[in-house]
Amino acid sequence: MAGNSTLISEKLDQAVAILREQDVDCWMTFVRETSLAPDPSLGLILDMDMVWQSAFLITRDNQRIAIVGKHDAQNIEETGAYTQVIPYVQGIRDDLVTTLRTLNPARVAVNYSLNDVAADGLGHGLMMLLQQHLAGTGFIERLISAEKIVGALRGRKSPSEITRIRTAIATTETIYQSVTATIKPGDSETEIAARFHRHVMEQRLGTSWDWQYCPTVNAGPDSPVGHVAPMERYKVGPGMLIHMDFGVKQDEYCADLQRVVYVRRPGEKEAPPEVRQGFEAARQALLAGVEALKPGAQGWQVDAAARAKLVDLGYPEYQHAFGHHLGRSAHDGATVLGPRWERYGDTPHGVIEVGNVFAVELGFELPGYGYIACEENVLVGEDGAEWLSTPQEEVWLR
Repeated sequence: MAGNSTLISEKLDQAVAILREQDVDCWMTFVRETSLAPDPSLGLILDMDMVWQSAFLITRDNQRIAIVGKHDAQNIEETGAYTQVIPYVQGIRDDLVTTLRTLNPARVAVNYSLNDVAADGLGHGLMMLLQQHLAGTGFIERLISAEKIVGALRGRKSPSEITRIRTAIATTETIYQSVTATIKPGDSETEIAARFHRHVMEQRLGTSWDWQYCPTVNAGPDSPVGHVAPMERYKVGPGMLIHMDFGVKQDEYCADLQRVVYVRRPGEKEAPPEVRQGFEAARQALLAGVEALKPGAQGWQVDAAARAKLVDLGYPEYQHAFGHHLGRSAHDGATVLGPRWERYGDTPHGVIEVGNVFAVELGFELPGYGYIACEENVLVGEDGAEWLSTPQEEVWLR
């Protein structure tokens, strides 16, 4: 807990500022038994799990109130993060209603969302329970989604968060270099993935997404691309592209990078022209998207810049979003740098802000060789994006 006290203090300060910006009186995160049903935002404002029903209320006038079961109260008081800790024994209702009546907020933003999974921690049953607690009080009508508050809070990375992300990226890059140096003809995708996992275990880290397919490894043109586990039957061979998608989770924060390797045929000193041209096209499209990634732009506009560049260069349109927030999760919610497709809801209309950290990516199949992709991690500053990762500027060779 001590190691996260600075980070949590930074995020609570940000939350108060966001409430004032958005003219919302109170943000309430309502949870229970979070080891079974974790709320995506709870880790930003508290560094522990809750057992009983608990309500964390942050107000625009900087009150930070935790209403929790008696046996959780002492731990929260020890953090020093909350101005008031209210313990209960038999049930939360009376203390919750009394607190809300004292605060008398015009609007109470709570943890549900139609568009953003990272803001949607309040399950249907728990929402019904909250409504039962508030029945007859007049507060049910004041409940609104905390989607915009949570989106801003998760998206605006604090100094401590940026430091942690930088560290995870640096570790990921070091592991990439070590594993790439070992790739040779005859290696299976699963063997390459095992080398990544060995480094992760030796350093007692986690992976940025599901262990089974982090890393994703694609050897050659027949290997299926996507959220697919590496397979034993696909093996490295000369004249083949090896595509890898990997990131470590270190100190609770993630990296997310893709790298591409070409395995040379006997006598080849470099990759064939079509491979080099394909990678350069992907790189130029990525750069076009990064150039458009500036404060005030909407997510779909950034995607459109990268997508148009790739198509203009004669390559197929990628079938996914150009980028996503990166932080406590590899896909960290809020604004998506993606097209205005139904599956993305309203997230492509989100506005880019200073302090946002994105993984930006695109790729396509190169017939006869395999999958070409670029993915890097960037931080949005006042004047645009800066690289957090070291960009791959050409296909790596083996």
